[in-house]
Amino acid sequence: MQTGHPGTADGSTAGSSRHTYERMAGVYDLLDGIYELTWKRRLRREVFARARGRLLDVGVGTGCNIPFYPEDSEAVGIDNSPAMLRRAGKRAERQGRTVTLLERDVFANGLPDGAFDTVTATYTMCCLPRDRQAEALRELRRVCAPGGRILLLDYGLSEKPLVRLGMRLLSPWLHWAFAARYDAGTEEAIPVAGLRIVRRQLFFGDTVRLLVLEAAPQDGQRVGSAKPL
Repeated sequence: MQTGHPGTADGSTAGSSRHTYERMAGVYDLLDGIYELTWKRRLRREVFARARGRLLDVGVGTGCNIPFYPEDSEAVGIDNSPAMLRRAGKRAERQGRTVTLLERDVFANGLPDGAFDTVTATYTMCCLPRDRQAEALRELRRVCAPGGRILLLDYGLSEKPLVRLGMRLLSPWLHWAFAARYDAGTEEAIPVAGLRIVRRQLFFGDTVRLLVLEAAPQDGQRVGSAKPL
């Protein structure tokens, strides 16, 4: 496990979510533990079964995804919370995995263009402001290699009226506890960011969604492997 700190990760753009996760890092795995055991691990496995090549895990948190990274992947995890990154580092060591962990801003991560074949974000977009979803998605697209894929696993408001009402009633607690929201508006921002959905898989009715995104190569670009970091 390697760690690093960029000069731009001051938390100014991540605002309340950074403060929340700095505060709760020590108890996050305990609070989320029942969800991990009963269903989140299974969905993480679904996500990383689709990963290939050089991998960027955006919003790596305490590293819950690390056990599911492909064995042969060169993995980088970024987060804007140093406390969460420290826990991710310990998890990587326990798992015997080599992961580069960096304190970075999701809106401006400072990584090279086209550096990753797979970019993932699990339960990350729901922690970002609705009006900055497209901005975050553009940054994911920027670091994704031509021909690569972006994998998003996150919550979404149900289309079923009663379920939707229940989610809205739970929203204040979700925002207080995790600085998250069910109505982040990620799917509406996808075309604005120059991306398209190539696969959409629903879980638990339609309250959790796995989206596989791709961007058409820009003029003059060739589809190929990620550039060296």
